[in-house]
Amino acid sequence: MKKALIIGGGITGCTAAFELHKLGNWSVDLVEKNHHVGAGNRTMYYKGHPYTFGPRHFLTQQRWIFDYLDKYVPLRSCSDHQFLTLGKFKSDFYNYPLNYADVEKFDNKEKIQSELSDIFLSADIPNGTNYFDFYKYNLASSSKNFEEFWIKSIGNTLYSDFINDYSKKMWMLNDNKLIDDFSWSPKGVTLKKGGPECWSDAISAYPFALNGYDDFFRISTESINVRLNTTVSHIDFDHKIAYINNEKNKYDIIINTVSLDQFFDNCHGELPYIGRDLIKILLPTEYALPKNVYFLYYAGDEPYTRIVEYKKFTHFQSPNTLITLEIPSNRNKHYPLPIKKYMDMHKSYIDELPKDVFSIGRAGAYSYNVDIDDAIIHAFDTIKKIK
Repeated sequence: MKKALIIGGGITGCTAAFELHKLGNWSVDLVEKNHHVGAGNRTMYYKGHPYTFGPRHFLTQQRWIFDYLDKYVPLRSCSDHQFLTLGKFKSDFYNYPLNYADVEKFDNKEKIQSELSDIFLSADIPNGTNYFDFYKYNLASSSKNFEEFWIKSIGNTLYSDFINDYSKKMWMLNDNKLIDDFSWSPKGVTLKKGGPECWSDAISAYPFALNGYDDFFRISTESINVRLNTTVSHIDFDHKIAYINNEKNKYDIIINTVSLDQFFDNCHGELPYIGRDLIKILLPTEYALPKNVYFLYYAGDEPYTRIVEYKKFTHFQSPNTLITLEIPSNRNKHYPLPIKKYMDMHKSYIDELPKDVFSIGRAGAYSYNVDIDDAIIHAFDTIKKIK
């Protein structure tokens, strides 16, 4: 029987372990440093209220991924899901993604409309395109950095009010021009038409069960060897030898889902991440946010970036409601920075890996773009290479 090591027990690692086990003839060790698998998608509880570390709703444009996860944790549609944002210079909340309809409400709408018209006239788009279809042409391909991308998409006024300071706060940067990978940035589009629902072109869902995705983590790992509270101290990748709790273990394949630099003693540099502090607040009201609004963005000088009301996802029954404030932090490592020099640094580590060693998932691939559906795709693509 062949042996596989999977490092990290988040959605990527658990899916890879599950699918590898299904192939048969594989003994799978999954090593997780925490006392449970699931990582940020694991359900926790505060005063009886279920929550995850940040809103872990499931989003995908591929039906087969929805069907795969829905088989193990039946999913409830969140198609009514709305975001609101408070601009830096505004005293009211507006839809996010920014909506054409909201522009009509702004005192400086003439200036904004003029900027949008200038963008529309200068854009290389097909003849006959309706003005309200312009959101499809966000000019990302001609932009060199995050700031240029957004100004070319929505104009300087909207960028200054809703995007500029928020992004600096989110990434703990002083200059948005440092961000030169911005394919992750719009919530679907830069400027939306139609209804206020955030995701018009994707499936948005969350598990029916109050324990969220936990049943998937249980099912996916019940037939493999899970080693919790355990770390891999050293790996000889060329020979696929891993030292786990100072024990030498030989494997046929290794699948890594955590930050790769640590196994090379940061020889190409330490990969930077941004973390989050999560402040939990229980309020004595059944709901805190308006109907269908799941969370709020704050684009000004508030220390927090987002407020989430978890009952909107979980449908937990209580006369009280749990909200969380998310504050960017250096105290943990959650989000790879969308800056190409660090992505190139990560590639230097990838280039060190021999055959049958893989590094996948958000941390393993060093890509902020990786959400739950992408993590599942990473796992499936890796297993195809192993077959």
